[in-house]
Formats: sequence, structure tokens, C-alpha cells
Amino acid sequence: MKFVDEAFIRVEAGDGGSGCVSFRREKYIPKGGPDGGDGGDGGSIHLLADNNLNTLVDFRFQRMHRAESGHKGMGKDMRGRGGRDLLIRVPVGTRVFEQETGESLGELLTNGERLLVAQGGFHGIGNARYKSSTNRAPRQFSPGTPGERRDLHLELILLADVGLLGFPNAGKSSLIRQVSSARPKVADYPFTTLYPNLGVVRLGHRRSFVIADIPGVIEGAAEGAGLGIQFLKHLARTRLLLHLVDLAPLDESLEPAEQVRKIEAELAAFGGDLAQKERWLVLNKCDLLPPEVLRQRRQRVVDDLGWLAPVYECSALTGAGTAQLMEDLMRRLEALKVESGEARPADEPDAADWHPLD
Repeated sequence: MKFVDEAFIRVEAGDGGSGCVSFRREKYIPKGGPDGGDGGDGGSIHLLADNNLNTLVDFRFQRMHRAESGHKGMGKDMRGRGGRDLLIRVPVGTRVFEQETGESLGELLTNGERLLVAQGGFHGIGNARYKSSTNRAPRQFSPGTPGERRDLHLELILLADVGLLGFPNAGKSSLIRQVSSARPKVADYPFTTLYPNLGVVRLGHRRSFVIADIPGVIEGAAEGAGLGIQFLKHLARTRLLLHLVDLAPLDESLEPAEQVRKIEAELAAFGGDLAQKERWLVLNKCDLLPPEVLRQRRQRVVDDLGWLAPVYECSALTGAGTAQLMEDLMRRLEALKVESGEARPADEPDAADWHPLD
């Protein structure tokens, strides 16, 4: 399925049904009073987050979405049937904007979450509601109000705990294949990855996290070069970034430390707090270098960058060093969740696991 992370749609809520003008006409009741009922409310339009969706591609083919209008009121004080609400299913992580003004209407971050994007029209009033001691035979009624019409901009931001950064061919796709069940394309040429991929890293019972791989970022990406800049937004909700560097590149004209600096410049140009996120350095393809050369290159990279954050050596191809990296990531993510109040410390009992006989 084609990955699409932006879509433009139009939503039109249902109009409210008109009220009814009617008078009671029955045998032996020559002067029955007004009995016109109210109309029904128009259907509203809601967006519904669905875990089973991971792309907005369906909205490229169906852009117009209309809810049902309310029915007119009827005699005998019968109210018209209300229009059915329309539920539009979208992937979890979808942000919604008003297309004309750019105003944010909300975002859907959990499965089953709803967001009202177009309110249905209010029902009209029948003539039975206008009767009074001085107006015994009213012929007034009110039409229903129109439902809201909006042009929406939908933007999908993938939900992941860890994001992968790096130049093309740094080994990001190989790493995500090694540590998860995801199977992105891997080849020996640049820009093999054309759209983001997600993988779930499982380290045991109730210990897992989601890792995101985006296309490689190159110099000048902020001005539109390459593919990576348009997908950098998918790293906005990650807690931590892994910066992969190829220690044994085929083209040695660009030093590993210089690669890191160029991507740091692109992160700063992208804006937001992406450049301030916690970032670990992962030196990849270490299996291609002799131990002494590996030690020298690692030291040169760390010294040139003045790097203070964690540094890891691994081989995404053979899996060497990846197990320790994933375990340390899991521990760091657990600590971040405790700091943010999303989880209890490991030494505190979980209410779901507590039993009176323990």
C-alpha cells in the first residue's frame, strides 16, 4: 500500500430538518389545535482514530464526505428523524487543520479517539411550539440551520518512541530489520527507503518500543533536496533519536564527523524542538574494520564532535552490538516515562499485577 501522510478533504455536515405547519383534523374535533412537529437535527461528522490504518491514501480518491440531513417534522406532533452522524476513520497520529486559515482543530493520538470536525445543523421548530393564549392557530415555523462546511488538511505524524537519523546508506533499514519484524527494502544504492517504516522491538513480557526509519537526510534538505526533509516531521513525537554513521563508507570524501554536523544543521533548519531532542550516536558497519582501525576512527569522531551523549558500535548486518543497544534504549525509555509521570518506577507494584495472596 502506498504511504501517504497528507490529504485534503471537504466535510459537509447534515442540515437540520424544517419544522412542520399542521393542524389536528379528526372526526368530532372540528377545531383541533396546531400539531406540527419539529424537524430532526442534521448529522455531524467525526474523525475516528483506528489502529488498523497507517496511511491517508484513501482520501486521495474520496475527498468529499457528507453526513445525512435531518428529516422534516410531521403532523400529530411527530418530530422528524435526525440525520446519522458520519464517522471517518483515520490513522492514529493524524493532525487536523482548517485548510483556509491553518487553524489546528486537534489531533488523534489514541485508538478509538474521536474528534468533531463538522457540527450538524439544528432542527427547525414546528407550529405547535408557537401556540399561546393569544396565538391559538399559529402558522409560523422555522427552517433547520445548515450544517458546517469545512475544507480540512489532514497530516499523519507517525507515533514512535525512537527515530533513526543518518545519511543515505548509513544502515538504518538494515538496523530496523535486525531488531524488529519490519522488512523495509535494503539495497546497495542511496535512497533505497522512499517512505517511513515502523518496527516494534520486543525485549520480553510487556517490554517493547516502536522504532521509526525515515529516508536519508542529505545536505540542503531544508531547501528541498532529497527525500528526508519531508519526513522529518515523523520524528517530532519520538522520545529519543539514534544518529547512525557509516564508519566504512565507499566514498571517504566526507568524514563521519562532518556527516553528523551536516544533519545537525538540517535539523536546526527544520525548526521545532527536533534539534534539541536527546540523540545517541551509533557507529555502524563496524564489522568491516579491523579492531585497531575501528578504535582510531571512533576516537576521532568523538573528539571532532566533542560528543558527550552515549556512543555505540554495532553492525546492522550481523547484529553485533545491537542487543546491548536495544536493551539500553529500553531502559532509557522506561526512565523517561517515569520522569514524565506516564509509568511507575520499576520497584513499585503495578495494580494490574497485584494479588492479595502475594
